Amino acid sequence: MTASTSPRDEPLRSPGGPGPGHPSPGALLDSAAHLLDGIGAQLAGQLRRVSYGGGRRRPDPPALVLVAHGSRDPRALVTVRALRERVRELRPAVPVHLGHIELNEPLLPDTLAGLAGADAVLVPLLFSPGHHVKRDIPRMAAAAPARARVAAPLGPHPLLVEALYGRLTEAGWRPGHEEAARRASAVVLAAAGSRDPESAAGTRRTARLLAERLGVPVVPAYASAAAPAVADAVRALAARGRHRVAVASCFTAPGRFAVQCAAAAPGIAAAPLGDHPALARLVLHRYDQALAAPEPARAAPRTPLAVP
Repeated sequence: MTASTSPRDEPLRSPGGPGPGHPSPGALLDSAAHLLDGIGAQLAGQLRRVSYGGGRRRPDPPALVLVAHGSRDPRALVTVRALRERVRELRPAVPVHLGHIELNEPLLPDTLAGLAGADAVLVPLLFSPGHHVKRDIPRMAAAAPARARVAAPLGPHPLLVEALYGRLTEAGWRPGHEEAARRASAVVLAAAGSRDPESAAGTRRTARLLAERLGVPVVPAYASAAAPAVADAVRALAARGRHRVAVASCFTAPGRFAVQCAAAAPGIAAAPLGDHPALARLVLHRYDQALAAPEPARAAPRTPLAVP
């Protein structure tokens, strides 16, 4: 960059002070600061357009699309929109959008249609692998006009445990410090449920991590498609002398399953995770992971058979 040759850019004079018609040292320092700011802004702009590998990349980062399940409960849409805003606050440079698998608008295919030609990372607001994560969302991504890749589900992960713990303590959970109180306490981790064995394994892993955080047993239970149900888990714990049982809600937003599980709690029932700060950070962690992973290979176009 070539500096201006105006008098404001002349070097500072000797300690004897500026001569007539010359700017003061303060003015010269102010000019130098502006010049350095300009250089820094230009360098930052150039660095934003260069990847760590030395090649050039898009000036804007790929869009982050929160993929919610959808619910007829009007509170669900309000809740996932609040999570979207929390994510935007944490990473202002990333365009953050919302798409639903069913029941609420915008539906995911419509969101992706609006991103035609752009890069996008779909972050499922789901907590373990299952039918939606393995089939529905990848199918919608493959059919989209956007270049979309699918991130891992939110669980299991320590940030998910932090969000679960936060909602439990907000609801009044205090396991107590005395050994007798701990022996009488337990938590049921309420999740949606799936017939996929990998999904159940992920929920059990989250339950173990939460048990380590709380210092009391945590039993996974489900709203559908898997056993035990929350009410059955509560009864089993009571039979073992665990009468102080709280229910942790492994749901993003209010809905039929979350309400059903909370109703089975004998005492404390934590709220869905919603826009908890740890959950927002976990969303961005999954986004970053997906971008760092090698991009999945796209199917090569089929060559038509030659006609003899």
